[in-house]
Amino acid sequence: MLRQTLISALAPQISVSCRILVLGSMPGAISQKNAEYYAHPRNLFWDCIETAFQIDRNAPYQARLAALNDAHIGLWDVLATCSRKASSDATIRDAKCNDFVKLLAAYPKISRICLNGRTAFDYWRRLVIPSFAEDPAKDLPADVEIIGLPSTSPAHAALSPAVKLDAWCAALSKK
Repeated sequence: MLRQTLISALAPQISVSCRILVLGSMPGAISQKNAEYYAHPRNLFWDCIETAFQIDRNAPYQARLAALNDAHIGLWDVLATCSRKASSDATIRDAKCNDFVKLLAAYPKISRICLNGRTAFDYWRRLVIPSFAEDPAKDLPADVEIIGLPSTSPAHAALSPAVKLDAWCAALSKK
């Protein structure tokens, strides 16, 4: 029987030139173990990046991050900490969100946030949006586009890989 384990987000991979921020809910067990975003071999995230930007999904992780940086894309997660059984988003408890008021102030070029899956979208709506309301001087910038996308996780099998790739490529490449 798996038990709930307290986990923390990976460090953000965001540069000052970032225009698109991709947010998951919380890295899965393999990503946590490897300290790499989207490390599960069947996760489609790097396939989407390869298709959209010709960044080799099999290149070393640091090379992929550098190429994402060149494409003005950053990675982080909606949640800062939570407890969860293995990699199951359905078992997330005690979720705390990252500080997006501070993040968006520090990275003013971010104009699009792509939320990877329903869980990331739901926590964004439930935890992050209210965090902007807590400080009247800090509104979510009106020019930041929020896009909910299908999860690239292998656990989300309701959509075909082709449909996921199409949705992700459209969101990442649109002007």
